[in-house]
Parts: sequence; structure tokens; C-alpha cells
Amino acid sequence: MCLARRWSSSNDGSGTQFNPDPMKLILSFIALLLFAPLASAVAKPLKVFILAGQSNMQGHAEIGTFDYLGDDPATAPILKEMRDADGRPRVCDQVWISSIGCLGDAYTDLTEKKGKLTTGFGAPEGKIGPEFTFGIYAAKQIGAPILLIKTAWGGRSLHTDFRPPGAGAYLWSDYELAQRKERGEDLEKTRAEKVAETGVYYRQMIADVKKVLADPKRVYPDYDAAQGVELAGFVWMQGFNDLVSDWTYDQQRKPGGYQLYADLLAQLIRDVRKELSAPKLPVVIGVMGIDGVAADQKPPQRHFRQAQKAVATLPEFAGTVTAVETAPFWSEELGAIADKQERVSQMSYFLDTKHKDHANAEGQMTDEQKREYLKKFEAKTITRAEAELWKRGASNGGYHYLGCAKTFALMGKAFAQATLAMSSNTKPQ
Repeated sequence: MCLARRWSSSNDGSGTQFNPDPMKLILSFIALLLFAPLASAVAKPLKVFILAGQSNMQGHAEIGTFDYLGDDPATAPILKEMRDADGRPRVCDQVWISSIGCLGDAYTDLTEKKGKLTTGFGAPEGKIGPEFTFGIYAAKQIGAPILLIKTAWGGRSLHTDFRPPGAGAYLWSDYELAQRKERGEDLEKTRAEKVAETGVYYRQMIADVKKVLADPKRVYPDYDAAQGVELAGFVWMQGFNDLVSDWTYDQQRKPGGYQLYADLLAQLIRDVRKELSAPKLPVVIGVMGIDGVAADQKPPQRHFRQAQKAVATLPEFAGTVTAVETAPFWSEELGAIADKQERVSQMSYFLDTKHKDHANAEGQMTDEQKREYLKKFEAKTITRAEAELWKRGASNGGYHYLGCAKTFALMGKAFAQATLAMSSNTKPQ
């Protein structure tokens, strides 16, 4: 903004001098006051958050379970944020998203879905993951448009699929080699397959992020290149395939049995920061929380959670990496119903296998008799009220946090708050 001015001859004939015009000067200052905030806002970089991982980052909570949030006074306010004035899933005007891995085959899909954040960016249509409330609460706190890049696939491990380049080649334990040999596998062929699989999804994740960063306007139409982008956070929600990989982690039932996972996750953070030239990129680790808080006392989950949390305590990550517990967001009442469903499922198995301790021990029951027996057993095991509650709040198995929107909403909000708490203490990346 240039001040208005006029030029005139000096009294001593030495040349010209600057004489402000009072009225124009006043108008200039008014214009400066009016437009400076706008110019400052436009100049702010677009904040970009990366959400990565496997199936629970994809999200398997159906929108039909939204009402369950309203049953709890503590989460009813979150439900209001998730819906518009007409009660429909909210479309976030300030949040745009590019999501890979939420369409088609949840394990291999490379199709990108992009647009304003709403429901349907889970896996697949009609579902949500942590991204929905992450975007809602991040935008509320920032008060400006943001861009989410979600890159996630189900059934992927850190030890192989997401293995970061800095970790080197997959290392075979003597135990795993012995198990594969016992199964009669061709070890040379197995080794070659492992080499081909190693790091594939790590590289795909980085490629997805770089593609969006290279042209943000492709996802966020109002992007102005003059403002630039700021990498403001990276959220990692992964672990189930490593948790259950008892060949790779053959000491998983012992303290420290998942140290390899902790080492790999620390290296993933280093490599992601290096790849994206963001040495202090805030990172949130979503700590495995299936089966709730009670699983903290049960190996191997206890040891796996400890490994994930340990990464955030490394001195090199002080203030820039946070582990967020998700076990407190597990629905205990729905989990109890899931346990009863498992008992019904086991009974069905026992009836078909002529188990000696159950009704069809001699194999004399017809298919119709088995169905009738199982129907009565289920009615005795699961009350009608519990069955209705299940329909209201759950839509998937325990490994997907029961497909409960309440759980995923709480996770997304917590991830956003933890990320932004670190962002306020770090320089823009």
C-alpha cells in the first residue's frame, strides 16, 4: 500500500520535497486497516494433514450407527458437529480431502476419491474413519481451510508392506524359517516374494502425498499458489497385522516382544520426514485399542501397545511425536454383546462338529433341528434389548472397533487435538 503524496518546489530552490495530503493520508490509512487483515489471511499457507495406515484408518463405521453418539451426553455434542441442520451427514466447506484406498478392494485399491469432507471416505461408501471428525475439529480450531491426504489399505503390515527404506531388507527369524520349512514351502521362492512385497505400500503412501502436494488445486479448487502449503501433521493408525503376526514377532507374549515394531515405526517417522523435507513434522500414533482398556493387561496386546507408545518417548521425538490411546474409546457395552455373539458362533461350530460336550454329540440332529436349537440358544444368550443396541451402535467386527461411529468420532477428534497441540509448538514445515 503506497501513501498518497504530492511533490512541490522547496522554498530554497534545492529541489522537491514530500508534502503529505492530509485527506489522502487518512483514506490510505483506512484502506490499510480494512485490507491488511484480508491480505494477511490470503498469505497464510494451506495446512495439510496426512492420515495413513491400514483398515482402521480407512474406517469401517457405517453412518447408520451415528445415532448411538446421541445416547451418551458426553458425545451428543460431537454428533451435532457431524450433522447439518437437517440431520444429514455434514459436508465440511472448509475441509477438502484426497483419499486413496477407500473404494473397491480395500486391500489393493489405488483409486483416488476427492472433494469436500463428508461421510463416504471410509471403506467403502457409507462409512467413516477417523478423518471425518479429525477434519471437523481441526477446521474449528484453525478457522481456515485445510486439506487432508488419506492413504490407507486394509491388511497391511509394517514389517513388510509399509516397511520404510531406512529399515533395510526384511530379516527372517530362525523360528519363521523353521515354520515355513515345516510347511514345505520353497524358501527361495518365498524370499523372492518377500523382496517384491517389501515397502510397496510405504512407497505408494509417499507417492500419493507428493502427488497432492504437487498440485493442491486439483483437490482444493480455491487454492492460491501464492499462499503455499504447510505440512501440519501426520497420523499413523496401523498395527493389527503386526499384532497377529506370530512368525515375525515370535516372542510377542513376552515383554519387549514387539521391539522390532517399535524400531520400524521410529524409522518410518524418520523416513517420512526426510522424504517430505519436514524434519519436525508433528506425528500422532494411534495406539491399538481393540478390546478396550482391559486388554492392557493381556499379552500380546499389552506388549504391542507398549511398543507403540515407546516410540513417542524417544528423545529425538520429544515434543513432535505423541501416542494417543484409543482403548478408552472402545464401547464396553457393545464389546460385551460381541462376546455373546462369539458364544453363539461357537455353538454353531460345536453343533456342526459333533462336539462331545454339546447337544449334537452323536450327530443325530437334522439341519432344521440345529437351526432351531441355535435360535433358542441365541435368544437365551442375547436379549432383545441387546440385539437392538447392537444394531444401533455396531456395524463390524472387533478388529474394526465394532464398526462403531462413536469410537471413530472420538478417535478422530483426539487425533486432531493432539496434532494441533504439537503444531502450535513447532515451526511450519
